Amino acid sequence: MGLYIKQLRAGHDFARNNNFAAQMANFVYIIGDDAEKVCMLVDPAWDVRGLLDCVEREEMKLTGVLVTHYHPDHVGGSIFGHDIAGLSELIGQASVKAHVNVLEKDGVKIVTGLSDSDIATHSGGDEILIGSQKLTLLHTPGHTPGSQCFLIGGALVSGDTLFIGGCGRVDLPGGNAEQLYYSLTQTLGKLPDDTILYPGHDYAAAPTSTIGEEKRENPYMKNRAKD
Repeated sequence: MGLYIKQLRAGHDFARNNNFAAQMANFVYIIGDDAEKVCMLVDPAWDVRGLLDCVEREEMKLTGVLVTHYHPDHVGGSIFGHDIAGLSELIGQASVKAHVNVLEKDGVKIVTGLSDSDIATHSGGDEILIGSQKLTLLHTPGHTPGSQCFLIGGALVSGDTLFIGGCGRVDLPGGNAEQLYYSLTQTLGKLPDDTILYPGHDYAAAPTSTIGEEKRENPYMKNRAKD
């Protein structure tokens, strides 16, 4: 009993009748303490009622939301002519706060319409307790200025910073290739090799990996030259 992580795929575990959600292949995570029966959702979007139902089926109480970055497929909003449910709808139903890196706050507010009172801001290195489970927020800029990953109990939820065999784009507003290089090779690359990687999208043959495997096989981590 203790740390609980459940990986949920858009178009399969929730938003089952949404072809666009299935195409985008986002992962949402339930991270919790299964002894104390409390949890947080990571990047809840696409199907708020379906995600809250997943939490209820686990017989857990939702105590907050963890946000990796502000893009609409992760927090809700409009993208490619599609309106996506997300933080605004969830917080309206569950009355919890969204935990956001301080540099991502304005982007989250613009995309979702959340107010300051809905958001708890953090810096890299901050820690959050989910029940008795300690989660560390890692600031990993590059995909966006305030992108963050979540490290808990030997597991890393990486959002769009690090994928299995790839990494997040840097050609969108706020993207920065040099920052992402340091986030991948320094911040994440220094984690123990056996750290389990839980990415933000289902873009690979397997849904999880390890930091060690990515350092050996992922071209964006194994190539140490910045250029």
